[in-house]
Amino acid sequence: MKNIYKISFACLASAMLFSVGCKKSFLEPEPLSIYTPENAYIDAAGLRAALVACARNLRNEYYGDGAPWITEQIFSEVAVEGTTDKSGPAQDLNLLITPDANLNSVDFNKIGYYWDEGYKGIKYANTVITRIDNAKYKDEAERNAILGSAYFHRAFRYYRLVNQFGDVPLVLNEISTPKVDFYTTKREVILQKMKEDLEFAAKWVTDNVNKGEVTKGAINHLLTKVNLSLGKFDDAIASANAVINGSPYSLMTARFGATKSDATKNLVWDLHRPENKSLNENKEGLFMIIDRQVDGGYDGGMKIMRQTVPLWGSNINTPNGKRGTNDGINLEITQSNLYGRGIGRCRGTSYSTQAIWDDPNDLRHIKGNWMNMEDLVYNDPALKTSDPEYYNKPVRLRNAAGGLLVTDTIRSYFGWPQYKLFVPDFENAPMQGGHTDWYVFRIAETYLLRAEAYYWKDDLANAAADINKIRARANAAPYTPDKINIGTILDERARELYYEEPRKTELTRIAYIFALTGKTAYNGKAYNLTNFSENNFFYDRVKEKNVFYKNGVRTNHGDQYTMSPYHVLWPVPQAGIRANVLGHINQNKGYSGAESNIPPLDKIE
Repeated sequence: MKNIYKISFACLASAMLFSVGCKKSFLEPEPLSIYTPENAYIDAAGLRAALVACARNLRNEYYGDGAPWITEQIFSEVAVEGTTDKSGPAQDLNLLITPDANLNSVDFNKIGYYWDEGYKGIKYANTVITRIDNAKYKDEAERNAILGSAYFHRAFRYYRLVNQFGDVPLVLNEISTPKVDFYTTKREVILQKMKEDLEFAAKWVTDNVNKGEVTKGAINHLLTKVNLSLGKFDDAIASANAVINGSPYSLMTARFGATKSDATKNLVWDLHRPENKSLNENKEGLFMIIDRQVDGGYDGGMKIMRQTVPLWGSNINTPNGKRGTNDGINLEITQSNLYGRGIGRCRGTSYSTQAIWDDPNDLRHIKGNWMNMEDLVYNDPALKTSDPEYYNKPVRLRNAAGGLLVTDTIRSYFGWPQYKLFVPDFENAPMQGGHTDWYVFRIAETYLLRAEAYYWKDDLANAAADINKIRARANAAPYTPDKINIGTILDERARELYYEEPRKTELTRIAYIFALTGKTAYNGKAYNLTNFSENNFFYDRVKEKNVFYKNGVRTNHGDQYTMSPYHVLWPVPQAGIRANVLGHINQNKGYSGAESNIPPLDKIE
């Protein structure tokens, strides 16, 4: 939205300038390109090219330094912002997360990115939707497949927005003139419209498309999330069934790809190797982000190891007090080319790195796939003379007397899923995490979404069966139906989908369902929509599982981790509200400006 407003005011200013003292000939346009909407969107190829902008916009969420994706993780129970050498990163949420704060910065958070880029993605999709009948097609199926793909991209953005910000403005058409009169629309009205669009799309879009394009499987997967959001649990089961039964997708249960002959690895490793993700033999991915260095991929790659791996190269001493680790290159023991040079920005919590792992045979947590700090060794070259007793010996957290050997345990000492976060990097030394395709949706999550739908219907036997499909693939022991609750499902999501799912979005979605249904959660509490921002499952879950927020942990810099119930929804950036001079965009409760809210639109005009 913010970008739409900027464009609007720029156009207005230009019009004012050109209206004063100009000859008519001066006003005649001299186009810089022949590729205007009127002559570019005249056939199926032109509109498909417009959909590329939607896919490119999606890629930006995952890649680069301080990727927006991190913000989705740290507003949850699976991770926190681990930058500890300065104030500003999203740790003291009560202090820092306000409508007027810097909400779009690598050094702070990326809440504003999601607002701006969400509406950019909607704008790109609406361009195709609005102009769908301006082009010529070989048949109705071609037209409707393109329209269905655009519907998916728009629904994808709105699904995220309504679970990040709640009620938001609904824009269903291309905006070609200045517009500053937007109004907030109720979340459920938006979701119902997206459900209708996705149901249309599922009838026309096929799975026989190029990797990175919208598939029927992706549409039904997103439709399952929308159905769950609306409390339509039978519909959610049906749309999940459409993915799981009779489609070209399936859980990978046998080794495959370029790494299958490596006897030191296993299926879980194969599944997340960059070279294997988009192979035709890999039936797991429903919707993919494509990023290849040779094809002009995202500048600098994903940098995932820099973001998610501990700052293990410093802050760690030997029991004799000598510097123990070194993340340099060309060392006798070079560990940076195996684990990257991490800075611990996205710091896994004790919940996601330790507490949820309930089976020692789980392939996702065995040595080689999972890294614990003790799997690193003291490798600083100076130790060969200054402290040879510990050179090339496993790293320790404490000395024999129980004293800490790590000066910053938040940033420099935690485990991580090496099988998922290791992305070879041929542009940076030490490695930071290079180019790789990425799963946006894969069928493992579809099983967990269907399990959730069964849970809401109190069909715990079927819920357990779906969860156990995922656990069996990981070589973990099955659950019995009496063990199933929403916590069990969220735990399995954290095991299987860490750094793949938008965790804040999914927690907020579930919180809304509890408030909608009044169902009692495993914590014994029931919720409702009337005081959603004051009492919700999202906050209770995070405070229960994330010890940083639960205990108000302080960083070495002195900043404290805080969170409040109203953080279930992010603040709408004030700049967007302020620029909307002829309309009214509501602010979420708990933030300054909410006192001026008006009832949101409850129907589509």
